[in-house]
Amino acid sequence: MAKWLTKEWIDQVMILAQSQPKREGVNLRLQFRITGEHDKDATYFWQIADGQLVNCDLGEIDNAEVTLVEHYTDAYEIQMGNLDMADAFMQGKVAVEGDIAKLLLLLPITNSEEFQLFQREVASITEPSF
Repeated sequence: MAKWLTKEWIDQVMILAQSQPKREGVNLRLQFRITGEHDKDATYFWQIADGQLVNCDLGEIDNAEVTLVEHYTDAYEIQMGNLDMADAFMQGKVAVEGDIAKLLLLLPITNSEEFQLFQREVASITEPSF
């Protein structure tokens, strides 16, 4: 188990992501900005190349194409699979900045059985950091 949004957690996510299949042409620099906890924001990013997570780390990525802004509690519920990202977006719990069309390219991936398994595996190694 690793505390959510720590370097240990990021490193474990990267290891688990190695199981994801290649999906040609799906490339994205995705920034996550988590707000509202203990008067500070947390940031991390994913770099996706051909549908695979090739880099993730704490902090900011240069030239993010999409930034997801989420409140800490909502982001944790999404991460744990208790709140659907699309539902959270429709409820105004997730703000999207940048190229929404690029973000939509991820839908076939995030709806796939492989990604759902990945999400469950990440949830199983994640403990709250609050």
